[in-house]
Amino acid sequence: RKQAIEYSTSSSDDEFESKSSLTHKTKRTLRRRRKLEKETKQLIKQEELKRLHKAQAIQRQLEELEERQRALEIFGVKLERELRGESDSGTKDETEMLHEWFELVLEKNKLMRYESELLIIAQELELEDHQSRLEQKLREKMAIDGKSE
Repeated sequence: RKQAIEYSTSSSDDEFESKSSLTHKTKRTLRRRRKLEKETKQLIKQEELKRLHKAQAIQRQLEELEERQRALEIFGVKLERELRGESDSGTKDETEMLHEWFELVLEKNKLMRYESELLIIAQELELEDHQSRLEQKLREKMAIDGKSE
């Protein structure tokens, strides 16, 4: 009889230990999951900030580009008037003015190409941001589905 009591006691101790071991493992797993989620959120936030800073830099470059294009346009109008003889060209001869005109056209084309590149980079950033948001929604849905099981 004493053996039976000891046996039942030891088996209940084993059950208690296994239950506490399970709860300890569960808690540890939950802690790891929370830590991983927190780190993931921080990484997402950092990536978001990088994209934001990059987008702001692109916006500034586009504004500067627009100002340069406006200045070139004003200079181009003045030069065109001089070439047509509508304005006093002073000491410039026609060859020199044509050379300036072609330089102006080349510069304008260069600025337009640069603007196109900046717009493509901006669109790329928008797509990266959209992808990040979709991934976040997917993680949230997967976390909800994982908890309901």
